[in-house]
Amino acid sequence: MKKTSHRLADGREIIYYDLRDPAGSADPAGSADPADSAEAAGPAARTAVDERPLPPMGAHSQIRHDPLLDEWVGITAHRNARTYHPPADECPLCPSREGRMSEIPEPGYDVAVFENRFPSFRGAPGTAKTEDAAGLFRHAPGAGRCEVVSFTSDHRASFADLTEEQARLVLDVWTDRTAALAGEPGVEQVYCFENRGEEIGVTLSHPHGQIYGYPFTTPRTDRMLRSVAAYGSGPGGANLFDDLVAAELASGERVVLDGEHWTAFVPYAAHWPYEVHLYPKPRVPDLLALEEPARAEFPGIYLELLRRFDRIFGEGEPRTPYIAAWHQAPFGRGHRPERAPREEFALHLELFTIRRAPGKLKFLAGSESGMDAFINDVPPEAAAERLREVATP
Repeated sequence: MKKTSHRLADGREIIYYDLRDPAGSADPAGSADPADSAEAAGPAARTAVDERPLPPMGAHSQIRHDPLLDEWVGITAHRNARTYHPPADECPLCPSREGRMSEIPEPGYDVAVFENRFPSFRGAPGTAKTEDAAGLFRHAPGAGRCEVVSFTSDHRASFADLTEEQARLVLDVWTDRTAALAGEPGVEQVYCFENRGEEIGVTLSHPHGQIYGYPFTTPRTDRMLRSVAAYGSGPGGANLFDDLVAAELASGERVVLDGEHWTAFVPYAAHWPYEVHLYPKPRVPDLLALEEPARAEFPGIYLELLRRFDRIFGEGEPRTPYIAAWHQAPFGRGHRPERAPREEFALHLELFTIRRAPGKLKFLAGSESGMDAFINDVPPEAAAERLREVATP
């Protein structure tokens, strides 16, 4: 992997990750568009300059504490101006062309990562301040960093269309960026994720994901760490993640794929119509700790899951909208004694769709949005059976 860093016109960093090193080589990503591959520049020639007249970045967010839920909420007024459903010929993630500059100045690339122009979190950390005598209203700078990861220069592709070599490159990029963001001042947790489909709320159709460097431990992770701590406090100090995965494998009813280094299953209490959790063997806390055998097997396992998701609802249906979310241990700077230590956490990828049947979506309505109490219309066992049925022939 070849890594090259430059700056965009407004000072944001952009990083190119290339599969091959020779200068002037064709785009190894194998774009479906001949114009993309023909004009691709080799990594040693990454010299394109962003000539757009952009003002310097000035976005800053704030986080506010909810004392009832003990959660932090980001306040980001500047994000109201973010790009919304541009036409394909104005896509900001496509390579730049003469007369049309995008967020990516190069005429071709394998994977490109750049700081989000409309970030949820950005800037240096600061001390939390209170606004009232009782200390109930607390706020702090929304420190951290948000990045966009463009998986390929091919606008018409999806992650499921990538080759195993390309998917491995993306895994290596997620790992490299996790390490980089973990070193950013104020970052407590790193979250790599992909949203696909307008039904999910995606505003750019180009295949891409995002990475958030949060200035706090997210509520979902906090709850998991508390559960792990409570479970392991008894005799023997068992690990909840280990026992849960072992129980799913022993049952087998909800297992979708079981490789040498990864296992994928629909969880017993799945929240979403079709939801799969993918765990490495053995347990590791984050992508940085993932060993080479698991890294090598991941592309084939993950691409097969994504392709099965696209076949769930049969021929003629649009591609399945989904969220793919990497759960990683926070980096311990804000550790609390009621949480399990980070080495007890289990790295896993959660893949789920909000489509419950052809032409029908699962909306987060009164029970889910109002009370955080999920009601799932698809039995997890039925979802697992369907995902086994649509395996690649």
